[in-house]
Amino acid sequence: MGDVMMSSPAMRALKQSFGSRITLLTSPAGSIVTPYLSCIDDVIVASLPWVKSDGMDGGALLALAETLRGRSFDAVVIFTVYSQSALPAAMLSYMAGIPVRAAYARENAYDLLTHWVPDTEPYERIAHQVERDLGLVKSLGADIEDDRLLLESDARAALTLSGKLEKLGIGEPFIILHPGVSETKREYPEQYWMEAGKLLGEEFGMPLLVTGSSTEKALADRIVSGIGTCAVSLAGTLNLGEFIQLVGRTVCAVSVNTGTIHIAAAMQTPAVVLYARTNPQHTPWKSPFTLLPYSVPSDLRSKSPVIRHVAERLYMEEVPFPQPVEVSGAVRQLLALSSDAGYHPGF
Repeated sequence: MGDVMMSSPAMRALKQSFGSRITLLTSPAGSIVTPYLSCIDDVIVASLPWVKSDGMDGGALLALAETLRGRSFDAVVIFTVYSQSALPAAMLSYMAGIPVRAAYARENAYDLLTHWVPDTEPYERIAHQVERDLGLVKSLGADIEDDRLLLESDARAALTLSGKLEKLGIGEPFIILHPGVSETKREYPEQYWMEAGKLLGEEFGMPLLVTGSSTEKALADRIVSGIGTCAVSLAGTLNLGEFIQLVGRTVCAVSVNTGTIHIAAAMQTPAVVLYARTNPQHTPWKSPFTLLPYSVPSDLRSKSPVIRHVAERLYMEEVPFPQPVEVSGAVRQLLALSSDAGYHPGF
């Protein structure tokens, strides 16, 4: 979901520059956010074998190529992070007969790509993912003035969220804590979440809303129990539209590095990011935030030579987990800056 959001300014640039109709080919997880991105006209959902998913067999992949061929697309732009190869998707597009195929690649893709941008990342430079994707479409002549992350408002979700908060007796202002991660290597310790929550509750006297998916409910409930009466678990109770609205209403979101921080960036909501040092491209984009980094455990680090190169270049020093007092201090500083600027998050 976060990857799709970070690619959305580049998709807007294509749409605005060329009047394009945009169809997004993405994973089931990536497709969830598409109703809130106005630049996307249609979605094809597939679990492709070259990304982290359950994958598909060869027959299903051939069927997907025929589906794409039947849609008669004019062009494909392949967005990747610097550790991914665009060539599997380029081969799929070539098989589908899409005449214009653009991507970053380290090696010469010959006929697989019609518009090849040599990939200098991460060996010569590292750009934010939004910059990387915009750079690719700029090579085609597409550009955009407003390159922020943007999400569409959902009036119905705003109403249903208000009803749910009112039923729980939750008023504003409040702070969000979002502890769930999709990868174990990015986890921040439960006990630290509890201790940070206690400090935030004592200092600010605001409700602390612990959010997450239904699969993260047990984690959220444990953290709420450890914090005490000022904390409420909302894990598994909100749909994505309601969650986006919630992030837009909070005075500050405290989260690990996951899709939540990109939603916060789109809502211009201050965020304290507990940032496992994985991909430096994926920090919040053009929004108020504080980064509290920590090292990935050595036994969970990637085997990818590209990612290992970045780790050896940028992450040689072992960085411990931020202490709970650092988390509460970061929230305090962000709230003070927001107050000084007369700033309020939201649509």
